[in-house]
Amino acid sequence: MLPSKTYRPWEKRVVKISRVSKVVKGGKKISFRAIVVIGDKKNKVGVGMGKAIEVSNAIKKAETNAKKSILTISVEEGQTISHPILGITGGSKVFIRPAVPGTGVIAGGSVRSVLELAGIKNILSKQLGSNNALNNARATIKALSLLSTKEGIIKKRQVSLEHLSI
Repeated sequence: MLPSKTYRPWEKRVVKISRVSKVVKGGKKISFRAIVVIGDKKNKVGVGMGKAIEVSNAIKKAETNAKKSILTISVEEGQTISHPILGITGGSKVFIRPAVPGTGVIAGGSVRSVLELAGIKNILSKQLGSNNALNNARATIKALSLLSTKEGIIKKRQVSLEHLSI
C-alpha cells in the first residue's frame, strides 16, 4: 500500500494581469502576463509570473511558477513576525514590522496578498521606491525569508536561553 500524501489546499490570488505586445515583422504580437501569489495560510507562500497568448494559460503558468518558489516562514504567537525587516528587489523596497494582536494586515497591493496568504494576521508594512507589483511581491518574500527566530539565534550563537536577552 502506498503512503498517502498530505493534501495541501493552496489558495491562489491573481495580483495583476497585463497585456503586453511585441513588435514583429507582420505587426504586433499580443500576449498576457499574470502575477499570482499562492499560499496555504499556514506559513507557506510563493510568488510566480507567467506569460501566454491567453489569460487562463498565463495564470496556470504563473501558478506552477509560484509553486516552484514556495517559502516556509515562522509566525510568532500573536500571528505576526518576530522583528522589523526590509526586503529589497530591483527598485522596490518593502518594510515590514510586527504589530500587536487586533491590528490586522496594514498593507496594500501585492504585499497584502503575500502576507495574508502566508498566514500573518497582524503586521504593518510600507512600500518604498517602485510601485511594480511583481518586484513588491518578491521584496516581501525576500523580507520574510530573512526573518530569524529565537531558536535560530540561540543555535547560531551557541548559547542557552537564559543567557540570551531577547
